[in-house]
Amino acid sequence: MYPDSLKNLIESFKYLPSVGEKTAERYAFSVLDMDEDQIELFVDSLKNIKNRIHPCKNCNVLTEDEICSICSDDFRNKNVLCIVEDVKSVFLFEKIGMFKGLYHVLKGLISPLDGVNPEDIGIDKLLDRIQNEKFEEIIFAFKPSIEGETTALYIKKILDGLNLKITKIANGVPIGADMEYVDSLTLERALSDRKEV
Repeated sequence: MYPDSLKNLIESFKYLPSVGEKTAERYAFSVLDMDEDQIELFVDSLKNIKNRIHPCKNCNVLTEDEICSICSDDFRNKNVLCIVEDVKSVFLFEKIGMFKGLYHVLKGLISPLDGVNPEDIGIDKLLDRIQNEKFEEIIFAFKPSIEGETTALYIKKILDGLNLKITKIANGVPIGADMEYVDSLTLERALSDRKEV
């Protein structure tokens, strides 16, 4: 019922996560209302994100340069390395603005049930980096899950004997949560990771 150009745009929007038919139609009609400059910016942005963005040579954070702005920042603490499972985690930490060390982004987490092994997530590159740079502390910032625990334990075992302080972010009860809705694993973590008041 739609002209081919509009139908193709609707189908293109449906490639995005959580975008169904109705949302894709709404997006397509919004594009029709844009002026020429907005459409040019939109098209250029789509092309540029695919052609210019790539992982940083050091840490795998997305960048347009060979080395990302975090790795090249002389004011960052070069002694602390935070290991995360994906690039989105880095951007979350950076929005908070509390962490001033360096990052290393893995290609996911170890999950033998899903066929994801240590060699699949780029641990070799991480280990090379740890051996070549003078880190004093390694922080694991993985989601609280079996895969996160497995990955942390695997890397920790390899790093044993390297005279590094190895920590992980605390897990616990979210602020504002009703205790009756908190699952038992989260409660267990909250108890074991408790801090002195």
